[in-house]
Amino acid sequence: MARLTGKVAIITGGAGGIGIAAGRQFAAEGAKVLLVDLAEEPLKQAANTIGSNAVSYAVADVSQPEPTQHYVRTAVERYGGIDIYVANAGIEGAVQPITDYPLELFDRVLAVNVRGVWLGLKCVIPEMKKRGGGSIVITSSVAGIKGTPGVSAYVTSKHAVIGMMRTAALECAPFNIRVNTVNPSPIDTRMMRSLEEGFAPGAGEQAKKNLSNWIPLKRYGTSEEVASVMLFLASDDSRYCSGGVYMVDGGVSAM
Repeated sequence: MARLTGKVAIITGGAGGIGIAAGRQFAAEGAKVLLVDLAEEPLKQAANTIGSNAVSYAVADVSQPEPTQHYVRTAVERYGGIDIYVANAGIEGAVQPITDYPLELFDRVLAVNVRGVWLGLKCVIPEMKKRGGGSIVITSSVAGIKGTPGVSAYVTSKHAVIGMMRTAALECAPFNIRVNTVNPSPIDTRMMRSLEEGFAPGAGEQAKKNLSNWIPLKRYGTSEEVASVMLFLASDDSRYCSGGVYMVDGGVSAM
């Protein structure tokens, strides 16, 4: 039997590379999947790329309470409940030192990357309790365990969700709800193109080479490699795993 047969999953950041890869793998393993993102057209394209009748979408700004309530309600009304929540929506912000970092952008990064996760937990956990349990996977980053100059808002946000995960894991354990983070290093996605340009304006390709050489495995990861760890954590294969920080980082955390 497929590992997620009969399960319902919400994936925020569903129109991005990792969200699409997770949606594809989850649907292939039998789940009904609701992709959530900020704009409809990219979501349509993501659903078409996955190409499964088990995948649909909802448009929402995850940093706001009412849109969050709406996508949770949509999943429950469309599919009957929620078993898996992948809190994957995130933005990178700018590459600037703290002294120059725009206050409004710092607040926006924290709103999406931290408040968005917290609001999702607040709305999803009661629905998972009704199902007798579930699995929550939060996308952090190697930036959640290390510092990087120039990306203070992003690093702060990814550290923060690890603390949130640990608290949620303890609060949710009595209800058979498991909570973990997945922590990628550079993954070959749009976000990295933006960061490469930020780190080395006009020399993004060289920045990618430099970052690849810095990673012990000498390459970026793929969205599919991150999604495979998300799938493990979403499935009963990880039924005794909660409160964990799961690195998908090519060895970066060993440095």
